[in-house]
Amino acid sequence: MIEIRNLYKRYHNHHGSDWVLRNINLTIPMGVSVGLVGRNGAGKSTLLRLIAGMDVPERGSIHRGCRVSWPIGLSGGFQGSMTGRQNVKFVARVHGGRQNVEDIIERVRDFAEIGEAFDEPIKTYSSGMRARLNFGLSLAFDFDVYLSDEATSVGDRAFKAKASKAFKDKVGKASLIMVSHGEGMLKELCQAGVYLQNGRATWYDDIKDAIAAYHAEADEVRKQRGEKVGQATSGKPQQRPGASQEEQHSQQSKTKKQLEAQQAQADSSMQEGETQEELESLVARRRADLEVAKAAFEHAKAMQLVEVDLKPYQRRFRKANKQLQQAEERLSSHSGPRDAGADSQPGVNQD
Repeated sequence: MIEIRNLYKRYHNHHGSDWVLRNINLTIPMGVSVGLVGRNGAGKSTLLRLIAGMDVPERGSIHRGCRVSWPIGLSGGFQGSMTGRQNVKFVARVHGGRQNVEDIIERVRDFAEIGEAFDEPIKTYSSGMRARLNFGLSLAFDFDVYLSDEATSVGDRAFKAKASKAFKDKVGKASLIMVSHGEGMLKELCQAGVYLQNGRATWYDDIKDAIAAYHAEADEVRKQRGEKVGQATSGKPQQRPGASQEEQHSQQSKTKKQLEAQQAQADSSMQEGETQEELESLVARRRADLEVAKAAFEHAKAMQLVEVDLKPYQRRFRKANKQLQQAEERLSSHSGPRDAGADSQPGVNQD
C-alpha cells in the first residue's frame, strides 16, 4: 500500500513559483494498477518521481509499504562515463544480490536490444537507448509496484509491442502506476485512475471515469477557445438543449445500454479463434478487475458510508464476478474442466 498525505510540491524560480501539486491525499491499495491522467504540465511525472523517492515533497509525506521501482521511461540515474553493462552490474548488486548479477546483466542486455552499445559509455547513448536500458533494468527485479512514465512509447513498433507484453505479463504478479497518453494502454493495464487538475488529485475506482474527466476538461478548454467539440471527444452523449433531467437520464441510460450491447457483441465475436494464451490473459485481467471491485467495496465500508452509497460498489462487484465466470467458462471450454473452487469469491456480501 502507498499512502500520500497532505502532499505539496513546487519548484522555485526567479519568476515566482506556483504549486505543481497541492494537498494531495491518496491511498493506493496493493494489487491495484493505477493510471495517472491529466493535461501536459498537470504534475503526473512529478507525482511519479515523488512516489519513487527520486524527489522530495515540500510538505506532507509518502509512506511506501512495499517495494517500488524507479520510473521506467526516465533515463536519469545512469553514470555517463560507465558502460551500460557496468551500470547494470552496479544496480544489480544493490537490488538483486551478488548471486544474481550475471543473470540480471544478460536479461537486461537481451531485453534492451542495443547490441554492442551495451559495452559503450552511457554518455554516447541516444535518449531512446537509455530508455530501453532503463526499461529492461527495471523489469529485471521483482518489485511490488512498477512505475512507468511513457515507457511503452519508447523505440520502434516491435520494441513497443515487446514493452507492452512485458507490462501485461506483470499484471497479476505486481501492480503498475502509469503515465501514458495512450488511452488504450491505460484501459488495458489499469483498473483505477487518478485525475490531476490544477495541482489537485481525484481518485476514480474505474480508469474510464478518470479518462472521461480528462476529456471533459479538454472539451471545456476547446469551448473557451471557440473550437467545435465533437461527440466522440468527451465520450459522453450530447444532450438536447433545454432537456429535462428525466430526459437526460433516459438518454444516458439508453446510451449505456447500447455501449454494453456493443461490448457484449465484441466479446462474442472475439470467442472465435481465441488461443489458450489469450484466454488465460483474459481470465487474469478479469480476476484483477474483481480484486479491484472487492478492494473498493471494502474501502467504502471502512469509510463508514451509508447503505445507499454501498450499492454501486456491490453492483460493480457482481458485474466483475460475472465477467470473471464468463471468461473462465470460455477458458474451460477451450482447454478442459475448470477448477470448481474458482466460482466462489469470498469476502464480499453481495446482498
